[in-house]
Amino acid sequence: MRRTRRTSLCLAGVMTASALLAAPGVRAAEPTDGHLTDLVNPFIGTQNEGNTFPGAAVPFGMVQLSPDTGHSTGYDHAQHRIRGFSLVHLSGVGCRIGGDLPVLPTTGDVTQTDYAAYAAEFSHDDEQASPGYYRVGLASGIRAELTATPRTGVQRYTFPATEKANVLLNAGQSLHKKVSSQVEILDDRTVRTTITGRGFCRNTLPYTVHTITRFDRPFTAYGTWNGTTLTPGSRTGGDGAYVRFDTTRDRTVTATTALSYVDRPGAAVNLRAEGGRSFDAVREAARRAWERRLRTVRVAGGDETRRRTFYSSLYRSFLAPNVGSDADGRYRGWDLRVHRALGFTYYQNWSLWDTYRTQAQLLSLLAPREARDMALSVVRIAEEGGWLPKWGYATAETNIMTGDPVTPFLTTAYQQGLLHGFEERAYRVLRQNADGVPPAGLAMAGREANAEYIAGGFAPYVKGRPQTKLGDSDYHQGGSVTLEYALSDAMLAQMARGLGHLDDAARYAARARNYRNVFDPTTGFFRARDASGAFAGPADPARSVGFHEGTAWQYQWLVPQDLPGLIGLIGGARATNDRLDAFFAYDRLLADPERTAREVWVHGNAYDYYNADKYNPQNEPDLIAPYTYLSTGQPWKTTDVVHAALTLFTDTPTGMTGNDDLGTMSAWNVLSSIGLFPVQPGYGTWGLSTPVFDRVDLALDRRYWPSGGLTVTAPGTSDAERYVQSVRTDQAPYGRTYLTTRTLRTLRSLAFTVGPRPSEWGTSPKAAPPVLK
Repeated sequence: MRRTRRTSLCLAGVMTASALLAAPGVRAAEPTDGHLTDLVNPFIGTQNEGNTFPGAAVPFGMVQLSPDTGHSTGYDHAQHRIRGFSLVHLSGVGCRIGGDLPVLPTTGDVTQTDYAAYAAEFSHDDEQASPGYYRVGLASGIRAELTATPRTGVQRYTFPATEKANVLLNAGQSLHKKVSSQVEILDDRTVRTTITGRGFCRNTLPYTVHTITRFDRPFTAYGTWNGTTLTPGSRTGGDGAYVRFDTTRDRTVTATTALSYVDRPGAAVNLRAEGGRSFDAVREAARRAWERRLRTVRVAGGDETRRRTFYSSLYRSFLAPNVGSDADGRYRGWDLRVHRALGFTYYQNWSLWDTYRTQAQLLSLLAPREARDMALSVVRIAEEGGWLPKWGYATAETNIMTGDPVTPFLTTAYQQGLLHGFEERAYRVLRQNADGVPPAGLAMAGREANAEYIAGGFAPYVKGRPQTKLGDSDYHQGGSVTLEYALSDAMLAQMARGLGHLDDAARYAARARNYRNVFDPTTGFFRARDASGAFAGPADPARSVGFHEGTAWQYQWLVPQDLPGLIGLIGGARATNDRLDAFFAYDRLLADPERTAREVWVHGNAYDYYNADKYNPQNEPDLIAPYTYLSTGQPWKTTDVVHAALTLFTDTPTGMTGNDDLGTMSAWNVLSSIGLFPVQPGYGTWGLSTPVFDRVDLALDRRYWPSGGLTVTAPGTSDAERYVQSVRTDQAPYGRTYLTTRTLRTLRSLAFTVGPRPSEWGTSPKAAPPVLK
């Protein structure tokens, strides 16, 4: 989701395509003599609106403790003043949210309450980050270090020798809009806060976080503030508190802050469960947690830069969704009541319009137990809150983005075998969502244009239609919404058929063909239609209206359920390949892939979604577009496009191709680098393209993947040797351009033979991914 991002991807320090893809011969997949965490650079994407954060977190942790520099979503590498180290961040989102309880160490008298005024200067020369750890030297002479557990953040400050070493806890300022805040100094070591905020891309419903901070030694003084009024010695305040220490002898102060979205006792429970250890012990535990996650994928080949961008992307893919339940299993549901998760962990934060295309599939592959709990959490949201979410933050629906992203998210979980025992419960809420519209009293917008879509076969584009709920409106994006609804119907049809709901399956399968109702044969492109049924807006597909963050050129490939049908509408395989070549600027791509990626595809401002007729690798509508060639008899072109797009990922602060959207773009990099990509999001179809590593070993959970592991090999893969000559699955020749989840479950080896020129592999009509009927 990219509502406010701006990216200007600089060329300095960028590797060439050949350097990025160069690889030595096959060897055992052992990427480094040290730890895999050493290959992760958390600063990638922290500049030019990549909107990642460099701070400390554990995989899927509730807490993401990171510095805020004044940027709307937290940290900007181009800025040099830190306002505080706050507890909550979302990796790569395009709108302000989180940043709760920024804490900053200072020295001297406390005179300011605005963190923009008391912010501390720092230099990147004295800054370091690795998975689960962050350190920075402030210009004041204070060194700050951060680490985390799932539900706590731990800060260690090393002060100069002074009697006035302060820690400022600011409950009244954050990245979101504050509704209310309260601060209490409970004793000479403990501070408690309650913060209610709202915001994101619209003025969403409020959410509340509770914190409790325990210091490792007593304060020598304290006070609170309301607005600009400081009250020394006060124990309660509305906006913030400061506590003071004497560091003339012992210069180190450590604070552990626990977070809960449930209540104050929940924060105390989390502190008891996860606090009490030394900073170094917590840091080492966080590093080990990340090492275990990263070791699910072992690569060989490629140079260090390629491995660093790969493992950094893998790291970001495991940052969200986030634990939402406390250590005792309690969580606050979307009905704002307290529930208890029995037999699973409750998760929150759902960037579904983004993640259903890549990250959901990657987690189902590499973290299936967590992915199961995430899917069950979404079902719980519907059962407790009344409807399925679209873009949920904590207990609030933002309704950001359009279409029906929750359906392919949950059908992915079903197809991957993650909903065992809960299939009918999931289907029940999916059917409700697919056939209706949420009541006016619920915050969720669901399929807002569903009545018209079901009755007339398309979602109408109604410019300027007043919104009845917060967030985005499906009526404002009728062209793309019709395509998204139809995709979701196709995926739900497959689930319905698998569960024996055959009448439903036939009904949804028929609706999956509704994409045809917005195809304009006079232009050969999709076009939005107004409420009367007339095509709306300019006929020029590059200047189309009614497509969310894109144009008709970019959305034309979003029919993964029926690409042969789309190819027929366009005029056949030859006409479709000609159009794909124009879309990707293929002739220029062959001559100079990296320059084409940066100057033709990424043309300056990454938020220029509109008025374009070229591939946009920075945004979700185009993520599966390169894989369309698998269905047109020219699979080698998928490799050409994908490998050019991979050059946009670099080991620099500007090395993220736009917002990461809670791991969406990172997962695209990981899956495309492996050569295994979900070409029908919501169904178990994995497209094949040339890996960029000689060897990749995937360690898989036998509970969900009976093989226990998959080894992907492509000896000698490089820029010059990038075309698939043949594929073997467990030593047997394989001629199709895709694998199914059923095959993957028992597959042990996937072997690519590569060469310098395209071959006949995968070019027959039977080799293409299937039509979903």
